[in-house]
Amino acid sequence: MGVPMQAPTLSPSSKSESVMSQINAVDVEISVVLGRSVLPMSQLLKMGRGAVIPLNATETDEVWILANNHPIARGEISISDDRIAITVTRPADVYDYMAGSA
Repeated sequence: MGVPMQAPTLSPSSKSESVMSQINAVDVEISVVLGRSVLPMSQLLKMGRGAVIPLNATETDEVWILANNHPIARGEISISDDRIAITVTRPADVYDYMAGSA
């Protein structure tokens, strides 16, 4: 029989650094919800190129910022270097999001 292998012992700070390193390597998908709309299926089926979907939001309303489809913050639309950007304004209220609040 061979000698049993032992796992390397790590100090508590090394363990937490290792865990944080793994957490920091996780990719998170960020998406932004501009507004919502409810339409009958018949209207959806008729839509084609150029169709306009009205949303329950105005251009000055805050948007929802989602991380892996979970609300994390609210924000405002801005333009940065000719690109659309979102400025975070406050943490998300999950209950408002679930209730469909704009």
